[in-house]
Amino acid sequence: MTSFGKYYTFIIAGASGDLAAKKTFPALYGLYREKQLSPDCQIIGYARSDLSEEKFHEKISQHFKGGDEQTKKDFLKLTSYVRGAYDTDEGYQKLEKRCVDYEKEHNVEKPERIFYLALPPSAFTEVCEHIKKDVYPKDGIIRVVIEKPFGHDLKSARELQESIAPLFSEDEIYRIDHYLGKEMVKNLLVIRFGNELFSGVWNKNHISSIQVSFKEPFGTEGRGGYFDTIGIIRDVMQNHLLQVLTLLTMERPVSFDAEAVRDEKVRVLKAFDKINVDDVIVGQYDKSEDGKKPSYLDDKTVAKDSKCITYAAFTVNIHNERWDGVPMILRAGKALDEGKVEIRIQFKPVARGMFKDIQRNELVIRIQPDEAIYLKINSKIPGVSTETSLTDLDLTYNKRYSKDFWIPEAYESLIRDVLHGNHSNFVRDDELDVSWKLFTPLLEALENNPNLNLEKYPYGSKGPKELRKYLQKHGYVFAEEGSYQWPLTEPDVKGKI
Repeated sequence: MTSFGKYYTFIIAGASGDLAAKKTFPALYGLYREKQLSPDCQIIGYARSDLSEEKFHEKISQHFKGGDEQTKKDFLKLTSYVRGAYDTDEGYQKLEKRCVDYEKEHNVEKPERIFYLALPPSAFTEVCEHIKKDVYPKDGIIRVVIEKPFGHDLKSARELQESIAPLFSEDEIYRIDHYLGKEMVKNLLVIRFGNELFSGVWNKNHISSIQVSFKEPFGTEGRGGYFDTIGIIRDVMQNHLLQVLTLLTMERPVSFDAEAVRDEKVRVLKAFDKINVDDVIVGQYDKSEDGKKPSYLDDKTVAKDSKCITYAAFTVNIHNERWDGVPMILRAGKALDEGKVEIRIQFKPVARGMFKDIQRNELVIRIQPDEAIYLKINSKIPGVSTETSLTDLDLTYNKRYSKDFWIPEAYESLIRDVLHGNHSNFVRDDELDVSWKLFTPLLEALENNPNLNLEKYPYGSKGPKELRKYLQKHGYVFAEEGSYQWPLTEPDVKGKI
């Protein structure tokens, strides 16, 4: 890993868009606030919009968090705006001049530049070609950050890769999946391999099932035009949830070196069996039971006969020595009863013998909101009773760590990794290819089925009614009613499946 020095240029293409304004620039500001960004770097926003410097600063600063007004002003002094088209040389030549002038002013011998493409995938190839032609530092270092989606299916992903590969080496490309920057996702390798308690039982001999779930409490809210072409599987499952699952199931890397980690991710992905399209729950949200929240089809930006999937649950099987026979359930949906992303690892039952009705251990890792890890264990009820109850060992971050403790947001964490040349939390080309090989047959089977049975579920519900039966069918055992002694706080957060 090679970290950037004091003087470097960070260019955001698509600087006038929502992604840049809500994620990229606030992340850069957060790093600056925490002294993780050089106070001598320059940051350039590049887009087609006709924006004055004042309007540009006003737009990006709306979403800054923390720090005082002086800190915000000092950060904005680092930023400037260049207007230019994405498909002609002129704008890129302006960028090149800005970079060269800055590098000459600071006597930079080896230019260091980052390009962040906060753009739709349709623009990636064209923009990359112009970067290589007009702004590539021939005697320096360049890092190009590409936002998801990395293609729509296996064919489009390969076409995108084939168009970019001749322009930049794999070392120069950073495919960003912001879930890999989340604190609890980055913690998975330490939880697994840094604790013999877990490392020794992380296999089919002790674990009965694994779930990775993603729940959003809102629908498309009038912005379904984009989602209608994507669906929940492409939106969060082929990327975010699959990335989490690979970290949960991969073998121990020889080191934290980026390629060592990514080698193991690819290796386990190659052991994934194809997804059984006949064993999938797919749904689309309907009006809420009280009629106050609209159905997906009420969104005027989607077709009235849309078969877009807003909820999906399916099982992945991994055929290797560690995991053969352990169901891995991925599930995700919009317009549900709460917003939550979590992992549930349920262990096999203890031998009966002295115990007749004892509950299973379960490790729950909450990625968001309010990061937490808790382990359900059986314990004797205090006092003279010999009965057991299910309770937990609880590490909730906001209780354990000081509120002054800085936990970087996902984009802050990943941009910091880019600055330090750390590829560990970015998607490699072969990893992307294997993941699309896994998901493309499923997507084609669902989307080419004119008789697709989408189960309707009410806005604000837990999802399709068949979910509980599906989880039980695939090995998940629900705790008996009243068997779990909830903590005194937040039972609503921890209690819901």
